[in-house]
Amino acid sequence: MDRRTLITVAPTGAELLKSDVPALPVTLTELVSAAKEAEAAGAAVVHVHLRDASGAPTLDLGLLGDAVAALREQTTLVVQLSTGGSVHDPFDARLAVLEAAPDSCSLTCGTVNFGEDVFLNPWPFIVELYTRTQAMGIVPEFELFDLGQVASLHRLLDTYGPPSAGHVHVDLVAGVPGGMPGTPAAILAAVAALPAGASWSATGVGRTTLPVALTALAAGGHLRVGLEDTVTYAKGQPVRDNAQLVERAALLAGVAQRPPMSTDQARTLLGIVSPGQDVVR
Repeated sequence: MDRRTLITVAPTGAELLKSDVPALPVTLTELVSAAKEAEAAGAAVVHVHLRDASGAPTLDLGLLGDAVAALREQTTLVVQLSTGGSVHDPFDARLAVLEAAPDSCSLTCGTVNFGEDVFLNPWPFIVELYTRTQAMGIVPEFELFDLGQVASLHRLLDTYGPPSAGHVHVDLVAGVPGGMPGTPAAILAAVAALPAGASWSATGVGRTTLPVALTALAAGGHLRVGLEDTVTYAKGQPVRDNAQLVERAALLAGVAQRPPMSTDQARTLLGIVSPGQDVVR
């Protein structure tokens, strides 16, 4: 599997408006349709943010449970729920996301300026979220926005031990105003500081999408793409849909002679337990 590429699709996010980005999937039907198209294009993981009936970001537990069930019924994708929600969501609602029983969840290892907002992740919250994932057997994807968060990941693992599946997987998020820049130098510096044996994906926000993707493929990493992170395919060309971004990621992975992983291969890499199966370590 070290010759294959894990592709994650992040279809929606919490920042964009449907009125500004018509291709953005905001209903459950749209989300599932986007996920099915992304899986067909080469994605193995779907990173999920939900919207309510008005299109606003929500962490409603009933809607989260419905989304997990629908995605499992209609795709074979690894279902990863965001525990970040929007920058305005309270800590208790973010912790409760785990009750929807996803395969995986995001876990950001520190506070970061997020444009004009602040994405709060104080140490006690990080610890509570992490220890809950361990107890519930949910695989965390550690989202790291800067080198300080890489250091916090080491502190977390040294203090509380490995994830329940035994494997550490991170996503390096670059290009957010307030986080590390989306440059090869920044990505490689973060990779050099990761825990031994960790696998990693990289997300390039906005115009950093391609430099970050190409760096990740060259350095042995994996990819996350989607409308959550970029809405422009090329200068003056809006993204058609999430599948278009996954198709490009799969094409680049193929050129790098690291074709996309299947969903079963992704589960093996991440140590995700399917019903009736044991963790593969």
